[in-house]
Amino acid sequence: MNDLPEIRLDQIQYNLPDDRIARFPLPQRDASKLLVYKNGQIEHATFTDLPNQLPADSYLVFNNTRVIPARLHFTRATGALIELFLLNPVDPETDAIPPISQAMEATGSVIWQVMIGNRKRWKPNETLETRLPTPQGEVVLRADWFDPEQSLIRFSWEPADRAFAQLIDYAGQIPLPPYLNREATDTDRDTYQTVYSEKDGAVAAPTAGLHFTPAVFDALAQRRIGHDYLTLHVGAGTFQPIKTDDVRQHFMHTEQIVYTKDNLQNLLGQIGHIIPVGTTSMRALESLYWMGVKAMRQDANPFTLDQHYAYRLPADQQPSPNEALQAVLNYMTIHELETVTAHTSIYITPGYQLRLCRGIITNFHQPGSTLILLIAALIGDDWQRVYQTALQQDYRFLSYGDSSLLLP
Repeated sequence: MNDLPEIRLDQIQYNLPDDRIARFPLPQRDASKLLVYKNGQIEHATFTDLPNQLPADSYLVFNNTRVIPARLHFTRATGALIELFLLNPVDPETDAIPPISQAMEATGSVIWQVMIGNRKRWKPNETLETRLPTPQGEVVLRADWFDPEQSLIRFSWEPADRAFAQLIDYAGQIPLPPYLNREATDTDRDTYQTVYSEKDGAVAAPTAGLHFTPAVFDALAQRRIGHDYLTLHVGAGTFQPIKTDDVRQHFMHTEQIVYTKDNLQNLLGQIGHIIPVGTTSMRALESLYWMGVKAMRQDANPFTLDQHYAYRLPADQQPSPNEALQAVLNYMTIHELETVTAHTSIYITPGYQLRLCRGIITNFHQPGSTLILLIAALIGDDWQRVYQTALQQDYRFLSYGDSSLLLP
């Protein structure tokens, strides 16, 4: 990434007053404000007007991941509270991250990498246990150290025939973003999910999608604006701030994506018209292009993308989006795959040329974050004008805040 223009951390900062952070959602999802940026011009609307603001040939791509109750609490015999925050499952035989859907369906036991609150109070050979009343009877959930160095924990339970997803639904809490600075409530289990969430596995919501309602989908259909769903399981790293003055030195987190053969066939017919709903959908789409490049070049592990790959290949060696997507489809056909589980650490910064996305629907993001870099890659320095305008016009910021449609 050294050939990219140098960007200093202070260049992606802005002043976000605490009272502009939306700590709770609006009562009506689609009543939020919508800032519309088209060809450098800024207008203001409400989210219900989104279908009319989109180009007529738009094709929207949504992330249908579902937030899991990832915060699990156990009480030691001494009364000390231990919090285990689920990050990702681990296959102990290969040290690889298995498909999250597989881990959520596991019965009997499963191993996860976790963040541990009050870690020093949990003894090396101590089993943590909690008893969960459920409509089908009591379940006993236990947690044991598996690999302390890697913060790997084995969860086991009885009756063993219950799926892990069912257990954490009773035992866990929804993990709200840390900047909301409040405990989750029962209503967050609904409001911090998109209405189309389906695939369990995220620890943060794809928040651009929180504004969509059945009425908005009906309006999109009336305008014949098509859409599709893919799955990127949002990880806790999405909230990790950039700590290096030179943002090129930031270490980017990895997230799991699931693509289907239908995704590839649908996208191939819409190149030039694709608008992702949220930064996670953009990351998934842009990663797909580079995975196609890897497949064409017969690189090892085509569905694992590091943060530097997109900056290594000279422009004259980069295939068209159509060729890259066709390569992925061919790979899936040859290997008789209906779905592919991929892992991406793509790092989209100014200097990155977008391959599949012509714009984005997104909320307003934290100062100094990788998400600001992504927006700057799309609309350049105009991101500052967009954000200052939103602040001046009393827009609500971050996960439960207002929305924007950015079309360069």
